[in-house]
Amino acid sequence: MANFRSFKKWLEQKWGQPGIAIYAFIGCSTSISLIGLIGLLAHWPLLFPSLGPTVILFFERGQRPAAWPRNTIIAHGIAIAAGWVSLALFGLLDEPNILMSGITTAHISAGAFSVALTAFVKHLFHAPHPPAGATTMIISLGFFTTLPQLTVMALSLILVTIFGWSLNRILGGVMPLWGEKSQSS
Repeated sequence: MANFRSFKKWLEQKWGQPGIAIYAFIGCSTSISLIGLIGLLAHWPLLFPSLGPTVILFFERGQRPAAWPRNTIIAHGIAIAAGWVSLALFGLLDEPNILMSGITTAHISAGAFSVALTAFVKHLFHAPHPPAGATTMIISLGFFTTLPQLTVMALSLILVTIFGWSLNRILGGVMPLWGEKSQSS
């Protein structure tokens, strides 16, 4: 192996597609483990479903716009806001989540509206990042509803983006600092 910074390239040259799979495995498991350990130490629920597809994008498609830190942060921020607005709009702020209460027309409406609003606003900001659709659904279906929960969710997304970007850079992956204009390898 030539040097640590070219680990991804070395894996790809040595093993081809299985090498790329190993790189994704290492990056994803490390990023989620770090977030989980911080959550464990801080007693905060930093792990939630949309982190999975977010880190998979980082380590499978780090050079693509959907994985850029700019788009990740903006899209999930939009998703958090759209999810909360949907809860408020459909009278679900103080209601139990969909698993506790069962499906209602309010939940259907909040879920549909939150995804549509997230997609709409993401397009206005030129911030593609499909995992944000999971974030807005988690909120609009009542799983995270309070300001402290939403704040922890936002913090988790920021941390996983920092970890994903840093690990990609350390191991030789291609991922811009923020977005297209900041692209450097």
